[in-house]
Amino acid sequence: MPIFKCDSKSDNPQVFPLDDIVCGLREARHKWRVSQNRQHEIGGRHLPSPSAISDALDSLISALFPMRLGPNDLLQETEDYYVGYTIGVALNVLLAQVRLEVRYQYRNDRLSAEALEDRAVEIMKAFSIALPRIRSQLDTDVNAAYVGDPAAGSVDEVLLCYPGILAMIYHRVAHEFYKLDAKLVARIIAELAHSQTGIDIHPGAQIGEGFFIDHGTGVVIGETTIIGERVRVYQAVTLGAKSFPVNEDGSLHKGLARHPIVEDDVVIYAGATILGRVTIGKGATIGGNVWLTHDVAPGSFVSQATSRDERFFQKCGE
Repeated sequence: MPIFKCDSKSDNPQVFPLDDIVCGLREARHKWRVSQNRQHEIGGRHLPSPSAISDALDSLISALFPMRLGPNDLLQETEDYYVGYTIGVALNVLLAQVRLEVRYQYRNDRLSAEALEDRAVEIMKAFSIALPRIRSQLDTDVNAAYVGDPAAGSVDEVLLCYPGILAMIYHRVAHEFYKLDAKLVARIIAELAHSQTGIDIHPGAQIGEGFFIDHGTGVVIGETTIIGERVRVYQAVTLGAKSFPVNEDGSLHKGLARHPIVEDDVVIYAGATILGRVTIGKGATIGGNVWLTHDVAPGSFVSQATSRDERFFQKCGE
């Protein structure tokens, strides 16, 4: 491999000043590593691969729904064999990615190779055991979409065509990794779904069964959001944070509960924005384009007009 010397001029004429570019990028990398105190860290380039995780997720999803998202020539007589083989391949690929995350996560803790391997295997074993439960949760999401959308002709149509269902398949897998503290793998899975569907669900969000995202594009659900059962949201809904507290040094205070709690049987229509650790009570309906930063009582209906009135009366009462 050639050595670039930043203090000398190259005698090789080039269209592009590659020597200067390489040296400039080296300097930029050095400044970044010094500023982040990362110049001596262990681990190098070995991080989980989005492309490898994407391939594994394709296999995993086809095994979760083999007769709908598996190969076209699959027969029910060989369904279990296909599921077993495909799950095995996907889990081994994901194990390799979790292994990389574990090594990265504990890169400065000087743990033994055996301890790191045990941790990776522990995560993947727990994840694999959760797969039947994940499939059952996803069945409730598919059914909620079919029951809740008059345009849905069948559950098969929902599973094959609805971006909200694809987003939930990815989310329920990502959330399991998040709970098992493989948070980088979880975030990669969430961003794969985001890029495919336009639906941005942080893997930390807790979402109950029977969740339906209709249309879906532009939906944002933050990390500490808690959503109950049988909740339905429409496109461009945001469940976000109202503010970001900072530490004494000015950096953001991470890990706080800062996103909404949405109780069972709530409907949130298109374009609504709900910010902060507020509670939307059971059975409430939030109208389109509403901006909310306060609690909503169970069974309430909130429209733009009622929201404006509440803000007016709150202001007058101050």
